[in-house]
Amino acid sequence: MDLAPDICSYFTTASHDRLRTEVRTFAEKEVRPRIPELEESRSVHHELSRLIAEQGWIGVTVGTEYGGMGLGHLAKTIIIEELARVCGAMGAMVQASQLGVAKILHFGNERQKNRWLPAVAEGRCLPTIAVTEPESGGHVLGMNTTAVRDGKDYILNGRKVFVGNSHVGDLHGVVVRTGPGSKGLSALLVESTSPGFSLAPQEKTMGLHGFSFGELIFEDCRVPAGNLLGAEGDGLAVAYSSSVLYGRLNLAAVSLGIHQAIVEETVNFAATQQRYGKTLSDLDTVKQKLGQMQSQLMTARVLAYNASHMLDEGLSCDAELINAKLVNVELSLDSARTAMEIHAACGLSASHQIERYVRDAHHIYAPAGTSDIQRLRLAETALGRAKGQWSQRFSEQLRRSSAALGTLLDPLARESVALAHRP
Repeated sequence: MDLAPDICSYFTTASHDRLRTEVRTFAEKEVRPRIPELEESRSVHHELSRLIAEQGWIGVTVGTEYGGMGLGHLAKTIIIEELARVCGAMGAMVQASQLGVAKILHFGNERQKNRWLPAVAEGRCLPTIAVTEPESGGHVLGMNTTAVRDGKDYILNGRKVFVGNSHVGDLHGVVVRTGPGSKGLSALLVESTSPGFSLAPQEKTMGLHGFSFGELIFEDCRVPAGNLLGAEGDGLAVAYSSSVLYGRLNLAAVSLGIHQAIVEETVNFAATQQRYGKTLSDLDTVKQKLGQMQSQLMTARVLAYNASHMLDEGLSCDAELINAKLVNVELSLDSARTAMEIHAACGLSASHQIERYVRDAHHIYAPAGTSDIQRLRLAETALGRAKGQWSQRFSEQLRRSSAALGTLLDPLARESVALAHRP
């Protein structure tokens, strides 16, 4: 298929198309050959994670004043999508890093931004965000990991689980309890070299082999007070805004990339397998299924790109971000089932890539809220009971980024057009 489907052209520019080509070329050359190794070892792939970070893509939403690409959320979606199309694990690695970037961009002071964002942009630092705990799960207010002020430091005790990039991360944004209630949550930047910090052994998982989402342990872990993000009491805002503004859209992009791979793999299978004197793709029953998958993929992409575009424009779009995650996950899972129906018993074999895509697709369901949670939030929107808009709260900041983005993209777009028309 074309690198940039026609359905994308309303949202994308020539610079987005060039970025897509760059990422896809890298993914095919550097990532795809390593997939057998990832699947065989089922362990964290440090080398590949670092190699991807060195391309500068973790800094796609970081402003140029901090050494980042400054290309915004649609560019971020394209990067994640293209990596996930080849390897869901590496798409997940980039999306998890973006969550770590978000907390610094929106809550970091200038000292913290100047210290960490250039390192992120250069690929020297992989950030994470750590919220979920073993006993409280997604109930943020139920967390028990504590941080107690001790002179110029905080002392942390507790555990965080299902942390994306847990075992490759250099800088963990940890939401902790500094007091009672919703105002008693704060966020601290914890370096992986901090005394009292350790990692639990990485557990083997169903899919996303090569990606780490494990457990962080804090035992009298000492962190400088200067690593506090915002003020004490901002932890809930750090957690929720990162999830809504970045997490849901990022995960939609991972689902979209896996979905694209599912459709491509299934179309290729149907076009090459002979049944009843015809290829599978010539059978009307199979055509119906392929048509359904293509429709679902197109719908999913429009929702993801539209939400990305709205975020870049600084528009109020919490519901669109929520819906992008919900629909992308649900439709990718539905297409995965249809793909297995077309592959039949062949789909169960590891010699066909489809079983990997199906396993990976299921990993995107729970993070940043299951589909039940997304539907509850959308119901609140329909009933007029939505509790504020994070995209609106940060709209001025996002609009400034969008203005800078437009300044950056326009010359690139003009350059691409000029090159395209050279004799």
